[in-house]
Amino acid sequence: MSDDYISWPHILYGGDYNPEQWPESVREEDSHLMERANWNIATLPVFGWVSLEPEEGRYTFEWLDHVLDDLANHGVSACLATATASVPAWVDQKYPDILTADDKGARRRHGNRHTFCPTSPNFRRLSTNLARRMAERYKDHPSLMLWHIGNEYGTYCWCENCAAAFRAWLEARYGSLDALNRRWYTSFWGHTYTDWSQIEPPYANGERSIQALQIDWRRFQSDSLLACCAAEAAVLREVTPGVPITTNMMGPFSPLDYHKWAKVLDVVSWDNYPGPDSPPSDIAFNHALMRGLKEGKPFLLMEQSPSQQNWQPYNRLKPPGQLRLQSFQAMAHGADSVMYFQWRRGRGGIEKLHGAVMEHGGTPENRVFKEVAALGAELKALGTQTIGGRVPARVALLFSWENWWALQASSGPSKDLDYLKVCRAFHAALHGLGIQTDILSPDADLSHYDVIVAPLLYMITPEQANRIRQRVKDGASLVATFFSFMVDDCDTVYLEGAPGPLHDVLGIHVEETDAIEGEWNGEIRVTDARTGMDIGEAVRAGLLADRINLRGAETLATYDGIRFYAGEPCATVNAFGNGKGYYLATLPDTYVIRRLLLAICKELDISPPFMDDGFPAGVVESSIRISPDGTELLYLLQHGSPATVVLPRAEYEDILTGDRFSEAVRMKERDVKILRRIGASANPH
Repeated sequence: MSDDYISWPHILYGGDYNPEQWPESVREEDSHLMERANWNIATLPVFGWVSLEPEEGRYTFEWLDHVLDDLANHGVSACLATATASVPAWVDQKYPDILTADDKGARRRHGNRHTFCPTSPNFRRLSTNLARRMAERYKDHPSLMLWHIGNEYGTYCWCENCAAAFRAWLEARYGSLDALNRRWYTSFWGHTYTDWSQIEPPYANGERSIQALQIDWRRFQSDSLLACCAAEAAVLREVTPGVPITTNMMGPFSPLDYHKWAKVLDVVSWDNYPGPDSPPSDIAFNHALMRGLKEGKPFLLMEQSPSQQNWQPYNRLKPPGQLRLQSFQAMAHGADSVMYFQWRRGRGGIEKLHGAVMEHGGTPENRVFKEVAALGAELKALGTQTIGGRVPARVALLFSWENWWALQASSGPSKDLDYLKVCRAFHAALHGLGIQTDILSPDADLSHYDVIVAPLLYMITPEQANRIRQRVKDGASLVATFFSFMVDDCDTVYLEGAPGPLHDVLGIHVEETDAIEGEWNGEIRVTDARTGMDIGEAVRAGLLADRINLRGAETLATYDGIRFYAGEPCATVNAFGNGKGYYLATLPDTYVIRRLLLAICKELDISPPFMDDGFPAGVVESSIRISPDGTELLYLLQHGSPATVVLPRAEYEDILTGDRFSEAVRMKERDVKILRRIGASANPH
């Protein structure tokens, strides 16, 4: 399929179903109950390999035939899984090379899931054979709507096959051993390689002083697992070219570079499992990150728990209304589906206490089933009104998996350095203001964005830097932070030091970087009102502190009371072409980030939808989606106590209830409104 928007016939509503765990009598009941719950799609059989192929070459699809026929008769389509996520015992017994090895090189035993070696030829052959058999059998089945490959990929393997494949991958990447030694800076500690056979993975008891080795190993493992997914995808596209393909991702999941993975998929999908106390801004960050994998196209919410999760320290229930609120939050940020894990709680196994639509011994009279069915009815009533809507964002936050890996491999400068936490802090400030933000790769097309926020972007390539430079030159504002633009893609420091290839955009040079113990253990003092704060105002700061020399930039704030460099600049702005480059040499608290970003956005006529300071933190969340026909829908989500939202001057209709509002809308606890302006023409965005 092409990379165009997929126009689903309705909001996809359903989730994971494991019919192989249940007798036929229960399966027959399930199809009736799914219809009653307003489900229109089921994902199956994700872990059904052994039930489909109990021994090599003998396929037993008849039970799945009956299940799919029964579901189709009750209006439930299939997100048909290739069933390759859980390797049968017979496979591991017959082909032990499929079992993964741990980071000391020891081969693991059979058990659990995601235990296949991505470079095993036997796994590749068996998995693609199964995918082909399923595609050929069900290519014309009326229920087939979507293919689901594997499940939550992410297990690394350290076996000898992977070590040999890694060396071949490196040779293809660098071309020669001399080039690898130069790029990896192996002259450090005399670790120069003189033969390709000397290179090993970064075993726990082996070479871990060459950081480029660790980063390339992660690149290789992510690529190898992706190759397994791509091999199945190629088979499915050959046999069923019109059926879209996905696999379920896991938000900010460190082991895999999802920017690369998204290119293999027709639609991005992901599993949303926030903790009971996760702030709404963190959940919104995850949705925006997944939306950004296809540069703003809608995604699918593939899994969420309808009640509780079984791996939290305390497996708390979702209170009434929480499931509905989180489901609409996903839609507000770009989801065209609301789906669950799982349909029925299993009777045994590690996930028997994980939430489900049908509880143990449950009936349709249970609270969770009633909530699921009621939400399904709401979504059915919406029809296609929300399908395909894009989030109109003029602000981009750059996020890089390779940069994340480089920071994880770094020795210093602080044990508290947390890339994801810093990125979330900047996104939370924008989220709290109600300013729509896309989270993108540094390789993405930035031409549509007027503010580019690059928190802690330590690793950057010259090509990425040139893309940012050109956008700033054309009029955008870049907001960069401490410890950024220091190294290339092999973790080698740029000769000119930080900020490397963007020193002219930012107009500074970083002389030293200091680590600050403890949270917010320092202060900065505002010297320029362009920060959006009062001159002389003192605010907290911490984590790291860059000592910077001005090379054309102007000072916006100085260190105050932080060690010997008190009075030196810690926030700057530099004019570059038609745009500006801002630099924060330390991590200020949320208040400062929020005020600065608001001031920068206002200067570029990017305004919050309701008020200058946005909504009270954690109370009301807003998002706008614009449908393919130009209709603008304003989502309001109430995460805290009841509150009144003053609306922009217009009359609105809540498409969920038909209620109309003009000046203000009262939001109850866990309330949701989707407002369409009455009488408005199609929005040209």
